[in-house]
Amino acid sequence: MDVAYICEWDRRPRTSHCPSIPLVCAWSCRNLVAFTTDQRNEEEKDLTHMIHILDTEHPWDIYSISSGHQEVITSLEWDQSGSRLLSADADGHIKCWGMTDHLANSWQNLVGSEVDGDPIVALSWLHNGVKLALHIEKSGVSSFGEKFSRVKFSPSLTLFGGKPMEGWIAVTISGLVTVSLLKPNGQVLTATESLCRLRCRVALADIAFTGGGNIVVATCDGSSTSPVQFYKVCVSVVSEKCKIDTEILPSLFMRCTSDPGRKDKFPAVTHLKFLARDMSEQVLLVASNQCSSVAECWSLRKNALSDKQPMILKWRILSATNELERVSAVALPKLPISLTSADIKMANETKFYPGLGLALAFHDGNVHIVHRLSLQTMAVLFGSSMRPSEEPSLKRQRSPTPCVHFKALQMSWTSLALVGLDTQGKLSMLRVSPSMGHPLDMTTSLRHLLFLLEYCMVTGYDWWDILLHVQPGMVHNLVEKLHEEYTRQNAALQQVLSTRILAMKASLCKLSPNTLTRVCDYHAKLFLISISCTLKSLLRPHFLNTPDKSPGDRLTEICNKFTDVDIDKVMINLKTEEFVLDMSTLQSLQQLIQWLGDFVLYLLASVPNQGSQLRPGHSFLRDGSSLGTLREMMVMIRIWGLLKPSCLPVYTATSDTQDSMSLLFRLLTRLWLCSRDENHPCEPDEALIDECCLLPSQLLIPSMDWLPLGNGVISRMQSKLPQRLQFGRPPGAPSHTSVQYEVYTRSPTQPKIDHLRRLHLGTFPTEPCKSCTRCGCVTMLKSPNKATAVKQWEQRWIKTCLCGGLWRKMPHTYS
Repeated sequence: MDVAYICEWDRRPRTSHCPSIPLVCAWSCRNLVAFTTDQRNEEEKDLTHMIHILDTEHPWDIYSISSGHQEVITSLEWDQSGSRLLSADADGHIKCWGMTDHLANSWQNLVGSEVDGDPIVALSWLHNGVKLALHIEKSGVSSFGEKFSRVKFSPSLTLFGGKPMEGWIAVTISGLVTVSLLKPNGQVLTATESLCRLRCRVALADIAFTGGGNIVVATCDGSSTSPVQFYKVCVSVVSEKCKIDTEILPSLFMRCTSDPGRKDKFPAVTHLKFLARDMSEQVLLVASNQCSSVAECWSLRKNALSDKQPMILKWRILSATNELERVSAVALPKLPISLTSADIKMANETKFYPGLGLALAFHDGNVHIVHRLSLQTMAVLFGSSMRPSEEPSLKRQRSPTPCVHFKALQMSWTSLALVGLDTQGKLSMLRVSPSMGHPLDMTTSLRHLLFLLEYCMVTGYDWWDILLHVQPGMVHNLVEKLHEEYTRQNAALQQVLSTRILAMKASLCKLSPNTLTRVCDYHAKLFLISISCTLKSLLRPHFLNTPDKSPGDRLTEICNKFTDVDIDKVMINLKTEEFVLDMSTLQSLQQLIQWLGDFVLYLLASVPNQGSQLRPGHSFLRDGSSLGTLREMMVMIRIWGLLKPSCLPVYTATSDTQDSMSLLFRLLTRLWLCSRDENHPCEPDEALIDECCLLPSQLLIPSMDWLPLGNGVISRMQSKLPQRLQFGRPPGAPSHTSVQYEVYTRSPTQPKIDHLRRLHLGTFPTEPCKSCTRCGCVTMLKSPNKATAVKQWEQRWIKTCLCGGLWRKMPHTYS
């Protein structure tokens, strides 16, 4: 483990933010982190309970919510999609927060529920029935279906037709369980029930789910001499009302209390956690005194007293630690790895995998990664490594204040990163090695990272935490291996994952100066695929009872069949009546059509320089699929130009009589024919290169507006030294001194562009804009165009960018 970055509040003037008690945080599958602080009001001498939400790539761009909770916030929980957040307080109030206009740095309270005056001690969203298991023993096989399999898992509650019903469940300090259900019409159904007849104080609780759709609640009154109780909770809807049924399950006593020598040594249970939300058979317990702790891992087993008697459930201890420093926080892995005996055996043979370890933070400032079943220590981060190096050691020794330690700890969804909030309110991002602290050769490390990238590709989870471990020398191998594994999948799965793998390759290529220009190519390919899908979707068959194939499919088929270099000879084979669109629609698409025309011209002008990999567009020159798509688009645009000449791309030509589109189509077709056979591509002939050399004297070559280099934290991670950042204060621009790329350098007076609409915004844009948290794509918040076709285009990107990243609102003007 090592520290990636530390982000803290500004000390001058003295910040009014202080860590709350208890301090809670949560990490979503979209790599958004939420945590709490209390804000002091010096005048009124009261506290405001704040919720802060940040994207891990831009931790300084923090969105702070005055939560409206009157008491301290006790729980934060993200939903399975990572787009909604629950908060609960010590007064029994629960609030559900959602993004405003799908912006990661703008949130609002949607709905809520309450158990008035009864503090919430445990909180969870109901399970939606989706569970994808990772088979680490099959990480070397080619099929994604074998590596990641869908597990039969029932939702906590289903609507008509089997659709899972959304909602949440909470446990209160007085032993009540409350369930709130979100109806499709926006109403909230809430019911509250006692866990058992004899209600008692609940100091700690946790919630897990079973494959049969039931909910298991574990509770403890805080004393290690008291039993840890378990309850089965069933939720149903009867006559439009929520109904809760509870049943008591076998309980357990901690082993440390049954040892005569340690019976009274650890009087308090300080942590109670199921090992996973969907694994109710395994639980972690930590008992503590003022100075030290002991951890125990328990498993629920089925035992038969005899052949004739039924099976009974009984808790058995799997492992226990020796006496440890006092535990201050626990973080559990979120990877759904089924822990069989074979997995445990592999772990004992030091073949460690991400997801097999959990994190323990201690009061001395250290953090340990321990095996989730054997509790053996696998990796250690010493608290001294997180303190500023310039602080004198004598000053630290003489300081009477307690050691800074983590009060809250959360693990990322691939278990490759930890976020911790300490007693001073600082946020620390820690890398966790894929090998869980054991030295591995480069090949094995790459295989671990590749396996988790594939997992994110299949699930749709954000892979930012994997990028923390990718060194520049790994990028080329990872991209090649990822593409190789992708091409082994069946055609249907490849189509589903086609855009996601491009976004993944682009984010990887950003990490090495040798592959930086390929980022432009991958984003251009994403943009081309999106334009092609959108424009083809506008086409309608002339007769409704036609065909087996859509007009878009027939366009592809005919363009592949007729390889003529004359655009008009290809066009006459199409049913032009299928391409008839409304004039206003054609005009509204002109900016996208212009980009296609400019991009074709730019690529053809780059053919003479094809030996230079430092120029964006290099990979397109041998990409037969993309060149074929561009060729189809030019044929479609040619037909539309007959209907509405003003929708055609505008070229600046030296001759008034020159047919620019025919010229470009002819050269593009010849280039496409060279790379049409991907297995046996051939080099462009001398005649084609000579004609492309003449293009700058015939047409004005446009300067393409590529995406700027990202200003996120990943681009600053090339050194192993931790980055020191401040909330609310963006750091200076990263220095890329090793290689200078002309396409990325922009003067302050250069006009800005809307990267999705391809509209120029001016040198100092006045329209409010949003940018992608991952690729840096910028677009306007509101559409200036009311045309239906434009709305259809913009609706594709309302929730996420074309690379899959979330949007964040930018300052009113940006540079």
